[in-house]
Amino acid sequence: MAVDIEGLSTEKRNELSKDIDLLSTAQILKLMNEEDLKVVDAVKSALPAVEEVIDACVKAYKKGGRIIYIGAGTSGRLGLMDAVEVVPTFNSERFVGLIAGGEGAFIKAVEGAEDSMELAVKDLQGLALNENDMVIGIAASGRTPYVIGGLDYARSIGADTGCLCCNLDTKIAKHCAHPIELSAGPEIMTGSTRLKSGTCQKIILNMISTVTMIKVGKVYGNLMVDVRATNEKLVERCRRIVMEATGCDHDKADEVLNETGNDCRKAIVMILLGISREEAEERIEKAGGYIREAIR
Repeated sequence: MAVDIEGLSTEKRNELSKDIDLLSTAQILKLMNEEDLKVVDAVKSALPAVEEVIDACVKAYKKGGRIIYIGAGTSGRLGLMDAVEVVPTFNSERFVGLIAGGEGAFIKAVEGAEDSMELAVKDLQGLALNENDMVIGIAASGRTPYVIGGLDYARSIGADTGCLCCNLDTKIAKHCAHPIELSAGPEIMTGSTRLKSGTCQKIILNMISTVTMIKVGKVYGNLMVDVRATNEKLVERCRRIVMEATGCDHDKADEVLNETGNDCRKAIVMILLGISREEAEERIEKAGGYIREAIR
């Protein structure tokens, strides 16, 4: 069965790059750079919709739910990347990425997987999706059956839903509660949505995960105070975070971080208030994890 993609901006031919194969390297780079600048304006136009999705993510997270990205191809890979990065940055495993065809599809495409609505249902059931979760479908085209199947299933069990599409007036937007739709125009290589569309998606996914984590207390000032210290670089980052937040010296930061198991939030509250680890833990718990509340 033929798929109708004629009206999609992501599939249109870019008039500015019709002779790209005849251009010099410098000319191609200039053209790519000029086209990429259009991404910034496209993202700006979508900010109100992004805000709505983030507010829904915060609500789900505070209920104990997860933020689940679901997509195929480049869209699915970008969702997986964002979810994986949340773990060390914010010490949270409640951002999850699903890609059509399973984790192996991150490296090698699985033929036909993105066309299966049933596969998405199976994948979400495998995560024991529940009404506290938030499912965000990612699809440059705005028509991927795998994403539609996942969103429909999420809605059927009472989970909240959103989408991120790089076309306007998309099919997928009609299958979710909080759609994000934007268009940066045709790609310099016709249909290659790993380019401008992928950049749009990456920027907005950065916004969704980062702002959600800020709003649930994972950030103090602009410091990542719940970073997971899994290597030497991150242990040193913990030291610097505590020193920046409290004005203490290196030795004091080391001393208190050793006592807390490299927990920056506890260390900061202990130093700022001059209290024990137990007292800091109690204050942080009462404050719902928000350091500003804990130190009042």
